[in-house]
Amino acid sequence: MIERAVIALAVLSLWGCASSGNRVLEKQDATAVNQQIVDGKTTRPEVVATYGQPSQTSLTDAGNEVWTYTFAHATSQPQNFIPIVGIFAGGMDVQKKELVILFDKDGIVVKHTMNIMKTSVQRGG
Repeated sequence: MIERAVIALAVLSLWGCASSGNRVLEKQDATAVNQQIVDGKTTRPEVVATYGQPSQTSLTDAGNEVWTYTFAHATSQPQNFIPIVGIFAGGMDVQKKELVILFDKDGIVVKHTMNIMKTSVQRGG
C-alpha cells in the first residue's frame, strides 16, 4: 500500500511542471542576453538566428519595430500533492522571462531589456 502511494507521488511529480514560450530564454538571464545582443550593433537577422521569431511584434509612433519574446515555467507547490489539502490550498510558482527589443528603421537594435518575474498563483482561501 505504501509503495503504491510513493509510486503515485513520483508519477504526479512528473506532471508538476509546465513550460511555454521561447525555449532559448529558458536558460538565459540578462547577462547571457547582453552577450548576444549589443545595442547599436546587433541586427534583426542576428536576433532571429539566435532567438527565432518573436512572440509578439508592434510598432512605435515613430515607426520603429518592437519585438517581444516570452518564456514561462510553472512548478507545482508541494502542498498540491497532499491528499485533500492540495485541492484547497494548492498553487503554482511561476517564473516568467520577457525579452523586449527595439529596432530602428534599418533593423539595428536600439535598445533591449530582459525582465525576469517570479510570482505564485494560489487556489483556495
